Amino acid sequence: MTGRPTPWPGDPDAAADTAPGPRAPRAPRAPDAPADDAALRERLAEAVAACDAPDVVFAVSRHGRRTLVGGGTAPPSDVPREDLRYEIGSASKTFTGLLLTRLVRRGALTGGEAAVTCLDPGRPAGPHPVTLAHLITHTAGLPALPPGFLRTGLPAWSTNPYARYPAERLTDTFLSHRPRHRPGTRWRYSNYGVSVLGHAVATVLGTSWEHLLTRQVLDPLGLADTALRAEGPGTDAVGHRKDGRTPVPPFDAGAFQAAGAVRSTPHDLLTFLEAHLDPAASPAAGALGAVRVPVLRRGLGHRHVHTVAWFRHPTDGGPMYFHSGATLGQQAFLGFRPDTGTALAAVCGRRFRASDPFIAGAYAILAQT
Repeated sequence: MTGRPTPWPGDPDAAADTAPGPRAPRAPRAPDAPADDAALRERLAEAVAACDAPDVVFAVSRHGRRTLVGGGTAPPSDVPREDLRYEIGSASKTFTGLLLTRLVRRGALTGGEAAVTCLDPGRPAGPHPVTLAHLITHTAGLPALPPGFLRTGLPAWSTNPYARYPAERLTDTFLSHRPRHRPGTRWRYSNYGVSVLGHAVATVLGTSWEHLLTRQVLDPLGLADTALRAEGPGTDAVGHRKDGRTPVPPFDAGAFQAAGAVRSTPHDLLTFLEAHLDPAASPAAGALGAVRVPVLRRGLGHRHVHTVAWFRHPTDGGPMYFHSGATLGQQAFLGFRPDTGTALAAVCGRRFRASDPFIAGAYAILAQT
């Protein structure tokens, strides 16, 4: 990466996010695609079968018309697969990026706040502090996970290691961290950094991360079937180990909520993505537009492009935005293409394994649709 990230660029619709507004009604489901979209349905069915997982759903929206195909190796449950909530892991960061962008546009934050002073107001920031902008763009110089995480999580490594690392320890390790490189000069993907961001924002605004996400993202977009914790059978899909047979407990993100706690239904995920395709129709219009704007480029020839919420790749018709995620028993892929009016949400109830076709298959469908 060259230069520093410059998140939240100007947007002509600056007034769109200045007031919280009333809760949006739950978005009505767009009608399923008619029979003439049989080719798409067949391709989604092939992708579902290739995943070799107990529960899989591929959901596509094209100009608001939805096609959902579910299946899997497990017998169907009483609740249709597309109505269950799935763990989306690191794809939760797309919600975090939108939330932070909305807070910045509303004037609650600037993005330039030093994270240490957000967490500990009496602590001097220093000459080159890690800011909220650095944390959301993975340029804070933090490792992927905090010190001591592996040792702390080892007893529950195959179930819920994140839940064993307390929030106080996470923030304390950050407050004592000394970056090896000046913040803003290098990119390194960090669950640790985005988790610190969540605690810093919640602390400085005097509320919980769950309340902020619900008030600023879930309610305005009408995401009534999206949450940060599992409720139980009949509501949440069951995750499985790599063998696709051994169930694992629901994922508990613990102190890492901002990095990976979101669980949602395929329908809600499509609603979330459709809002990005048509920002003007949303009470979060300005923020939805802003999270599509590149804030940094890295790699040879600056070929890797990032926004505050999404990875961005070129296609023949225009940019494609996407983010994947995984927990110990589930996987997810979210993406959208403004040039074709297409959104894709794919979820899978099995842990990632080598040569897994799930993410690659979802990416290919979005890139070619």
